[in-house]
Amino acid sequence: MKPVRSLPGLAVGRDGARPVSRSLPEETPVAVTFNGTTLAVMMCTPADLEDFAHGFALTEGAIDGLDQIESFEILSHPKGLEARFWVSGTCAEALKTRRRRMAGPVGCGLCGIDSLDEALRSLPRVEAAASGLTPAEIAAATDALKGHQPLHDTTRAVHAAGFLRPGKGLVLAREDVGRHNALDKLIGAMLKTGERPDEGAFVLTSRVSVEMVQKAAMARCPVIIAASAPTALALRLAQDAGITLAAFASADGFDLYSHPQRIETGASDVA
Repeated sequence: MKPVRSLPGLAVGRDGARPVSRSLPEETPVAVTFNGTTLAVMMCTPADLEDFAHGFALTEGAIDGLDQIESFEILSHPKGLEARFWVSGTCAEALKTRRRRMAGPVGCGLCGIDSLDEALRSLPRVEAAASGLTPAEIAAATDALKGHQPLHDTTRAVHAAGFLRPGKGLVLAREDVGRHNALDKLIGAMLKTGERPDEGAFVLTSRVSVEMVQKAAMARCPVIIAASAPTALALRLAQDAGITLAAFASADGFDLYSHPQRIETGASDVA
């Protein structure tokens, strides 16, 4: 399945209507299964799905590393795709507590979660020291991410997540119609290539909601840089998880919340 599809429509303006053909992002249900049991069904852009599945498995707590995966494959079904894992027996209990009942729409990474306790589950605290990132690097990060978004350039309808290394810029990026899917794809790609999340920052085109902070904490990434705002709950979660959060990042600057000591600004902790 291709990630982009060209479809006909009508462009209506002051001078009337004219036929057009638009490149639109595709999305398809992807069932993520472990040892024959479905953990979740997510709506995804059908590209980099192996990265998505591995990142999702890590951020949902189904696995801690590649050594727990015995086999993996992506299978086609009449109504969607299946990302099928076979994992070691040590993962079984974690999978039971994180199982989902419903399909997750692209707008929310928490829909269908079995309980409120699981929706706001305890997170590991990120203990990384100074990030090595400069204010200039953070301010330039979201503009730099625009250069890694070919699918968005074609469709104007997808999100991206990138990884920023101090002194090296953006070294990896992934796209998807769902902002949380894009981050899972990025984390999965990093897991497979050995790129260490604790040595840089995640850069997001989206707002920072609870599940984005949860995924960063599970991946042990100490800094999130976003083009938009955090929710108040996401900010509280970032503070508790030890994550530095930079929002509204643009060439003009950014707002810095929670654990600003990782960035050389001279500011005291603001959250």
